[in-house]
Amino acid sequence: MLKTKEEIAIMREGGKKLARIMEEIKKEAIPGVTTLFLNDLAEKLIEKEGGKPSFKGYKEFPASLCTSINEVIVHGIPSKYVLKSGDVLTLDLGFFYKGFHTDMAVTIPIGNVSGESLRIIRESKKALKRGIKKARKGNTLGDVGNTIMRHIESSGFSNVKGLCGHGIGREVHEEPQVLNEGKRGKGITLEEGMVFCIEPMLSVGSGEIEFLLDGMGIKTKDNSLSVQFEHTVAITEKGTEVLTQI
Repeated sequence: MLKTKEEIAIMREGGKKLARIMEEIKKEAIPGVTTLFLNDLAEKLIEKEGGKPSFKGYKEFPASLCTSINEVIVHGIPSKYVLKSGDVLTLDLGFFYKGFHTDMAVTIPIGNVSGESLRIIRESKKALKRGIKKARKGNTLGDVGNTIMRHIESSGFSNVKGLCGHGIGREVHEEPQVLNEGKRGKGITLEEGMVFCIEPMLSVGSGEIEFLLDGMGIKTKDNSLSVQFEHTVAITEKGTEVLTQI
């Protein structure tokens, strides 16, 4: 569904608020802190910014913040787990503001992590950046996915299978699906007013996935390290705009 300039302006405001919230959460994500503490902080900051959490209660998800650790790719439920040096943590947060959602994710090292962990985080950031650069009016979603796919393949890591980005607006998940793979020139042509989330996910191992026992979290089947980065982007008359940044 295409968004008007006024609707994108609301999402821009909400996205900046979400980016500020995420920066505050990242500061507190250190060894010795529980992921449940980070979730409670997220809820307080969301309320302070005048919004509501997008994820709490969505498809029965019990928390506001997704905290996915090491082999967990997405939808990790906050708990009493205490973060320790060497962990790699993905924070994924949705923010509902004035009738519209925005969504973003970052992966951060906790304390001292391995060189491989730092490298996969760096390559995931690059994959997102290249996908955003390709997401411009007149290109296709296949162009975006192909660029992300080729970067991941060249990095030596695996593209996580079966997960993707999505449209966003009045609903947290809307059409279209935004795949992290594709063929150039194929798929939906991007046009002004489109707003969607690009979220490359990389794995050190095979990229095959399976659900956790809680039925919410999704992990790598081979228990290998995984990472994710995500931004909400809009196609505007002035070009592509990342809404979830300060």
